[in-house]
Amino acid sequence: MTTAVLEFAGTSKDYRGLRPLRIERLTVAAGEQIAILGFDQVSAEVFINLATGATLPDAGEISVFGRRTSAIADSADWLATVDHFGIVSERAVLLDQLTVVQNLAMPFTLEIEPPPDDIRQRAERLAAEVGLPSSAWTRPVAELDAAARARVRLGRALALDPAVLLLEHVSAGLDRNDVAKLGADMRATAARRSVAIVAATADESFARAVASRVLTLEPATGRLRERKGLGWFGGRLG
Repeated sequence: MTTAVLEFAGTSKDYRGLRPLRIERLTVAAGEQIAILGFDQVSAEVFINLATGATLPDAGEISVFGRRTSAIADSADWLATVDHFGIVSERAVLLDQLTVVQNLAMPFTLEIEPPPDDIRQRAERLAAEVGLPSSAWTRPVAELDAAARARVRLGRALALDPAVLLLEHVSAGLDRNDVAKLGADMRATAARRSVAIVAATADESFARAVASRVLTLEPATGRLRERKGLGWFGGRLG
């Protein structure tokens, strides 16, 4: 039997919201694409921090590749755990004055003015992979629209070959015409790499584009209910 890349079992975390964040059960297989509807911005951050072991649940267990996050011994052990994940979030800082290639070179080196040729080529391959046209590669990130900036964050998240992509309200602030295209491209990119996706979102349009399974979180119980069909469409958060 294949070990799940990520599991939540009976977890609860008090973060001073209206109620604790509860996840009754979540199992993510290698390469699986899951979107979870029902997170606001704060609870999505709590969920990401729990998944990566940055914080521990008050109750229940979370496991990464079959190992409980409660077993993480020290900061070096935690960094090894985090290496399994690529996080696409507005909290991942981009340096607006630097170019797309310079921002994508940063996971590999601090020499970015300019990057060495081999690093520049790796950054350019990432830019192409995430759908950024070559005309954008030498532009400052500050000049890009929200969808292109999300693609830069996706490239940064993929740079070190994670096993799981964690998406945190990725479609927030996007033009609605860009949402489905971005979600579909993220899904296709992850599929080519056999990378799992777990998207915390409130945007059903984005959820259905990025994932093969769309679940809705019931906050009071922590149950995750699978959504079938088209249903309603979420708001601006994503």
